[in-house]
Amino acid sequence: MSKTAAIIGGGVIGGGWAARFLLNGWDVQVFDPDPQAERKIGEVIANARRALPGLTDVALPPEGKLSYHATIAEAVQGAQWVQESVPEQLKIKQATLADIQSACDAEAVIGSSTSGFKPSELQQGATRPEQIMVAHPFNPVYLLPLVELVAPEAAPELIDKAKAVLTSLGMYPLHLKKEIDAHVADRLLEAVWREALWLVKDGIATTEEIDDSIRYGFGIRWAQMGLFETYRVAGGEAGMKHFMAQFGPALKWPWTKLMDVPEFTDELVDLIAGQSDAQSGMHGIRDLERIRDNNLVVMMRGLKAQNWGAGALLNAQEHEMRKGTVHGALAADLPADALVETAHRTVPLDWTDYNGHMTESRYLHAFADATDRFMEIIGCNAEYISKGGSYFTAETHIRHVDEVHAGVVITIRTRVIMGEGKKMHLWHEMYDGDRLLATGEHFLLHVSLETRKPSPAAPHIEAALVRFAKGHAGLPTPEGLGRAIGAPR
Repeated sequence: MSKTAAIIGGGVIGGGWAARFLLNGWDVQVFDPDPQAERKIGEVIANARRALPGLTDVALPPEGKLSYHATIAEAVQGAQWVQESVPEQLKIKQATLADIQSACDAEAVIGSSTSGFKPSELQQGATRPEQIMVAHPFNPVYLLPLVELVAPEAAPELIDKAKAVLTSLGMYPLHLKKEIDAHVADRLLEAVWREALWLVKDGIATTEEIDDSIRYGFGIRWAQMGLFETYRVAGGEAGMKHFMAQFGPALKWPWTKLMDVPEFTDELVDLIAGQSDAQSGMHGIRDLERIRDNNLVVMMRGLKAQNWGAGALLNAQEHEMRKGTVHGALAADLPADALVETAHRTVPLDWTDYNGHMTESRYLHAFADATDRFMEIIGCNAEYISKGGSYFTAETHIRHVDEVHAGVVITIRTRVIMGEGKKMHLWHEMYDGDRLLATGEHFLLHVSLETRKPSPAAPHIEAALVRFAKGHAGLPTPEGLGRAIGAPR
């Protein structure tokens, strides 16, 4: 059964929602009366296509179908999820939600992207108030995982459904049990924003200096550990109690102006706008979006390698994406006489070099990941390795056949040239569709992790290797096998 999402309102946030659903395999039906909607949403989706697939080491599902509709009633037909992202005016949102409910499935989730209104305000006059919930994302929606989910009156099964959908999209549903104006994250941002406005108005710091204080300091800490855990660490061995005892009294000092807001005079607006233009005006908005996306992808992939924060969320998504695919299979599930698909992924933005194509080290990275996946297939998994057995690479030869660019979906297929006793000789072929990109020849030895010396593999691993080696022996010999560097093709 196809999955369909309706996007009502296609601005920056609505376009981001459309991209998040579309690139995760959902059909997306859009309503937006703006005559420029298709162009604007298309540009957002283009940025998403460039950035989102590179977050994971498993290829996203085939892209869904995108369509635009003349009315809300047409757009919501058959949708399991309806996301409202119209302007932040309560009457407009209430009228839009009424139009949605008059035509959508009664079982559909209706989420509002509102950054400030409570669900009880959105639900006033609604036919089915319990169907409407706040699903407040963060820009760019196609990359940042957080969604504040607020629905105190919703049935538990509808909340569970909403959580399941968002999780399947690689997002993190933060279920808030009580409603409050501006939810949680925006209230925290508002506090920082108020203080920043005063610092600029009073001439203490420029917009650039304030941004630098965040991006070179606490912003990095917050990205991976949040607020309270950061302060817990700051408390040293004594923990949070010590931190609060040490810095708690400062809360009574007149350091901040959180309950006071500077008047938004023309002078203040011009001052901030002028400083902001001087800070980043040399970049167009699309350039800044791509710079932002590049940085977010690299940071989140760094957290992914540590299995922490947003990175742990990506690893969990990949685990689910592998289920039911060849990437979740074991040796006995695969035919012995066919190449084994050991990777199917998108080349991320940070894998390219100054020439604009995949850097040398990333070819080895991709082939090493394919080797690791093949090891899992034959039973040399984390459990086996924890008991003291593994494979070490002794020799590698990579042939760079064609260029690979960021965003290309690569597939690696693996054959066993030899596999018995202590030895494993693998041949990897990397493709973009039918286009051969590179080959990797790898010779590995099974070792004891206690002695760090070669040792025979466990019988079940050797049996799986021998099975593939015999099956692959009947395949045509690959071009380049055993080739020395510099030898003619």
